[in-house]
Amino acid sequence: MNEIQKEELINLKNEGRSYKEMASALFISEGAIKSFFRREKLRAEEFYSVCKYCGTPLTKRLGNKKFCSDVCRYTWWHKNSKDNRECTKVNRCKNCNKDFKCYDNKDRKYCSHACYIADRFKIRKGNQDYDQ
Repeated sequence: MNEIQKEELINLKNEGRSYKEMASALFISEGAIKSFFRREKLRAEEFYSVCKYCGTPLTKRLGNKKFCSDVCRYTWWHKNSKDNRECTKVNRCKNCNKDFKCYDNKDRKYCSHACYIADRFKIRKGNQDYDQ
């Protein structure tokens, strides 16, 4: 890793970028980036970033702080919740045969955990094992 890449890493970290984003931008492995920051003993408090919602500078960044206040955090999550995203697929529930939207897993079989439990642990009366 040369000096230009090291300076660019520090700039990207100041912008609040993740290790994965830095690795793809500079074509360096995530492990090398983590090792660089560990070797240089650069702590999270030394970096500056901005609030994800309003853009206010966050001077002391403890942990993975991304918002300046709870109001900004709640507002951002409300605007970016699953209700506002487009549905990736509409499936039919294996248990109740109702249509449901799924956002993160296009291969879902059940509309809810209750339907999964009802179908999974159902004792069927027509089964020979239970006829006696």
